[in-house]
Amino acid sequence: MSSELEELLPEELNSTERELLESAKSVSKRAYAPYSGFHVGSAVLLENGQILQSSNQENVSFPAGVCAERLVLGYAGANFPESAPVMLAVVAQRRGEEEWAGVSPCGICRQTINEVENRFGKPITLLILKSDGNVLRIPGISHLLPLKFDDLNQ
Repeated sequence: MSSELEELLPEELNSTERELLESAKSVSKRAYAPYSGFHVGSAVLLENGQILQSSNQENVSFPAGVCAERLVLGYAGANFPESAPVMLAVVAQRRGEEEWAGVSPCGICRQTINEVENRFGKPITLLILKSDGNVLRIPGISHLLPLKFDDLNQ
C-alpha cells in the first residue's frame, strides 16, 4: 500500500482548512501539559458544519493523560453521534517557543481515527501542521496506518 501525503503551502489551503487549523492553534494554548511541555491542539469539522476543538490534557500518572485528537473525537461521538467527522487538524507547540513543532497523531490516536472512520464508513481528511509552516493533507488514516486493526475476528 502506498501513502498519499500532499504537502501544501499555507496559501494553498482553502478557507475551511485555514479555519480548522486556526481553531487547533487557538485551543493548543489551553493544553494542560505541565510534564511534557508539548501543547497539542486538534479541531474537527463535522458533517453538520460544526467545528469542535480540544487540547491534550496530561496527568502525572502516565499514561493517564489524553491526547487532543482522541479527546475531540470522543466528544464529537458522544455529543454529535449522527454527524460524521470529515476533517481533523492537528498542531503542536513546545512551551516557551513561538514556532510550531512538527507533530503527527500517536499510534493510539491513529487507531482511534480508524475506529471513527469505520463507524461512519468514510475517511477523515487529516491536516497536520509541520514545523516549517507547511501543511500535510492526508485523505484518511490508512495512509498513516496501513496495517490498521479493524476486526477482532481476524
